[in-house]
Amino acid sequence: QVRLVESGGGSVQAGGSLRLACGASGYIGDTYCMGWFRQAPGKGREGVAAIDSDGGTRYADSAKGRFTISRDNANSTLYLQMNSLKLEDTAMYYCAAAPGIACSRAFGGPPSSAIPPPLFFAKWGQGTQVTVSS
Repeated sequence: QVRLVESGGGSVQAGGSLRLACGASGYIGDTYCMGWFRQAPGKGREGVAAIDSDGGTRYADSAKGRFTISRDNANSTLYLQMNSLKLEDTAMYYCAAAPGIACSRAFGGPPSSAIPPPLFFAKWGQGTQVTVSS
């Protein structure tokens, strides 16, 4: 049974940085897709970044150049380094995993660099709050 636990959220001023971590217990498999999503009050859950087991990464346009997703396989931990934070980054951030499935399997047709939709991910953490203030 895969279990995900996020940490690292908090309050930060605009322009600051935070690093989120997601500890994974249980066997995810040699092939997997993991991602970070966020949900602000009154809005839907949106993908921020995703990473394949081969190290390939995907980012939302809002995250490109500011956020970096990475995974420490030895410690089974997923990270999201967030720099140059903006007010609009305020949200609950969730870690998600699709054990045994590559990110590309979420899409049919030509290869896509998009982040798979939430329904693609079978496992979710409880979330960690990020609040950016002016």
